[in-house]
Amino acid sequence: MTFHSMWAELLPIGRSSASGGYRRFAWTAADADCRAWFREQAEARGLAYEVDRNGNQWAWLGDPAAGNAVVTGSHLDSVPDGGAFDGPLGVVSSFAALDELRGRGVQFDKPLALVNFGDEEGARFGLACVGSRLTAGQLTVEQAHRLTDGDGVTLPEAMEAAGYDPEAIGPDPERLARIGAFVELHVEQGRALDLSGDRVGVASAIWPHGRWRFDFRGEANHAGTTRLADRRDPMLSYAETVLAARREAELAGAVATFGKISVEPNGVNAIPSLVRGWLDSRAADQDTLDTVVGGIEKAAREYADVHGIDLDVVRESFTPVVEFDHALRDELGRILGKDTGLKVPVLGTGAGHDAGILSGHIPTAMLFVRNPTGVSHSPAEFAAEDDCVAGVRALADVLEGLACR
Repeated sequence: MTFHSMWAELLPIGRSSASGGYRRFAWTAADADCRAWFREQAEARGLAYEVDRNGNQWAWLGDPAAGNAVVTGSHLDSVPDGGAFDGPLGVVSSFAALDELRGRGVQFDKPLALVNFGDEEGARFGLACVGSRLTAGQLTVEQAHRLTDGDGVTLPEAMEAAGYDPEAIGPDPERLARIGAFVELHVEQGRALDLSGDRVGVASAIWPHGRWRFDFRGEANHAGTTRLADRRDPMLSYAETVLAARREAELAGAVATFGKISVEPNGVNAIPSLVRGWLDSRAADQDTLDTVVGGIEKAAREYADVHGIDLDVVRESFTPVVEFDHALRDELGRILGKDTGLKVPVLGTGAGHDAGILSGHIPTAMLFVRNPTGVSHSPAEFAAEDDCVAGVRALADVLEGLACR
């Protein structure tokens, strides 16, 4: 099966006819269809298929117990109305790269595995990289069992409804111990490669990043009869905090985004009693990130005091700076430049990935494929077919260099 045919097969799953974007949320029908697609691809190639205790899917060539395996893959879930490439490009490319290597007649000296990590985007339960976090022990069983979606469904309930055992989840050090290297291919979420004119690049590091929940509590009242002077309107403090986030990020050369909001009682003619906003902030280093988030919280508390609003700030998730394994990163550059002598661009990213979660336990690296618009987490996300094919060839070269010597 070619890259193009696999891509065309996967493309309709979970796509919204209204937005053109994808709604492939963890443990939903669309997610089940994606998982079925992965299993079909694995079995069609004679690979040993399995699902681990945390719901991640694996396809093995060779004996997993032999150790020092080379693993590649990504995820198939999406953000709300996300693009087609973020995650799926890496999974489709992993199967296509294996096909390429078989076409070359390559003989593997190490086990090879392809993986689809579950719930990477965190769109349903609010926490990114759930599958890889559980595997790496960065998310406890107790914390996972407390995760709830917008309808009040818990993660265990969702897993059980999808046919999986939530009581089995937890750290999986034995699985990690089998892996010698993990390489994740991903569409670039930015324009660095487009600006440099390169089709493929190697990741250097992932910026530290996190999510914070701001709860502004005021007093519900009638929008038509309550004097402005008598109001305790949390929406005002929230709106001013959104503007403060933009200012703090601009001053620090970072990014800060309030992209999700919940309002109670959420009536057109009612002053809100609660405005809950989620902040996503990222920066090139920890000190800068601390300065940005600290400045936003300070401003929010000042605005809340002025308007008589109570404020709670909760850090819901955090990932420190991730420096990808230097030796593996350099090896990728050597492999990709071997025949051409060209220096492969190395670039950082503000986006989190499963590779970043696993980096504290096993050597990890990332390949980026050019995104000419730089747009991601949007239906406008795009990568040209010839660039995708170049990514497949690059991944195949890397896998051959790592697993066939």
